Amino acid sequence: MGLGYKNNINAAVTAVSNTFIDEYMGTASGEYVKVYLYLLRHAGESVEIPDIADALNHTEADVRRALAYWERAGVLAPEKEETVVSESAVTRENMTDTGYMAPESRRNYGDTDVEGRMPEETMADNGKQPQSSDRGMAKQQSGTPDIPDAGNSYDRMKRLSADEEFSALLYAVQQYLGKTFSAIECEKFAYFYDVLHMSCELLEYLAEYCAEGGHTSIRYIEKVALNWYQAGIHTRDEAREHSTRYSKDTSAVMKAFGIMGRNAGTAEQEFMRRWFKEFGFDAAIVTEACNRTLTATGTASFPYADKILTGWKENGVRTLQDVETLDKRRQEKQAKKSGTASRQTRNTSTNRFNNFEQRSYNYDDYVWEDIKNRK
Repeated sequence: MGLGYKNNINAAVTAVSNTFIDEYMGTASGEYVKVYLYLLRHAGESVEIPDIADALNHTEADVRRALAYWERAGVLAPEKEETVVSESAVTRENMTDTGYMAPESRRNYGDTDVEGRMPEETMADNGKQPQSSDRGMAKQQSGTPDIPDAGNSYDRMKRLSADEEFSALLYAVQQYLGKTFSAIECEKFAYFYDVLHMSCELLEYLAEYCAEGGHTSIRYIEKVALNWYQAGIHTRDEAREHSTRYSKDTSAVMKAFGIMGRNAGTAEQEFMRRWFKEFGFDAAIVTEACNRTLTATGTASFPYADKILTGWKENGVRTLQDVETLDKRRQEKQAKKSGTASRQTRNTSTNRFNNFEQRSYNYDDYVWEDIKNRK
C-alpha cells in the first residue's frame, strides 16, 4: 500500500520547482529536503516509508517527521480519493501563469496553516513584534474599522480559482513586483480582494506603490493594504493622495532628524506609521518630538521620540498648544515638588543641633558651684 501523497509543486519531469527552492528549501532541514527530493523522483509510484528510509539511510521515524513537516508547510498533501481530475486540470491550466497552486491540491488544516504560515513565520510573529505587531503597538482609534478575520482561505482560493478577474489581477501585480507568487502571496491578495473588498485597480496600485519604494515583501504589502483599509481608502486616487501626504510627513521627520541621502528603513517607517496613523498626530507635533529627542540624546533616536509621542498621546495631546499646556503643568508640578523639598531641607538645617545628645547638667549651677569653692 502506497503513502498516498501527491506533489503540490508539480512538474512534468523530475525537476525541482523554483518555488520550492526559493520559498521552502532554505528553512528546512537537509534531511527533510532529501525526503522531498526522493518523493519527487518517484512521483506517481507506490512508495513505502521503509523504502525511503533504506534509500536515504534514515530511520522510519525520520521519514515520518519529514513527511509531517512538508505536510504542515503545504508542500505535500494527502491525496483525496474523490478528487475530480477534470476540475484539477482546468484549475492548473487556468492558473499556471500566475504561479498559483490549485486549491484542491492543498489540505485544509485550519486557519493557521490554510493562511499559509510556515513554522518559522509563526515563530517570528510571536517574537515581535512587532512591537510591534504589528498590530500590538497601540489601540486603534475610535471610528477605525476592525481588521476582518481571514476565515477559511482554502474555500476562498477554490472559489476564486474560477474568477478570471482575480486571475488577471494576480498576473498584473506579479509583473509590478517582478516575481512569481508563492501560494502564501496568492492567498494574501485573495484576502485583500475578497474579504477587504479592494478593487483590482486599487490592488494594482498597491503593488505599483510598494514596488516603487523597493518593497516587495508580502508582509510589507499587507501592512500597507491594512492601513489603507482602516483609512477608508477605496480608489486609486484616494490611495495616491494618501500616499503623497504620508510621503510629506515622512520627509518632514527625516529632515527634522537630519537624515539625508537615504530612505527610511522598515523599522523607522513602522514608527512613523504609528505616529501619523495610529496616534493621528500631524507633522508639527511629530517634528517637535524629534527636536526634543535631538536635544536630549544628541542622536536621531526613533525609540526615544516614540516614548515622547506615546506620553503625549496618553495625555490627550492633539495640538502644539496642548504640548505647551502639558509642559507648563509638568513645570508647575516640579516647582511645587522642588519647593517642598527645599522647605524640608531648611527645617532639617535649623534643627540639626537637636541631633546631638543634650547636656545632662545645668551650666549655671556648675558656675555657681565653682564660685563657692573658690571662697
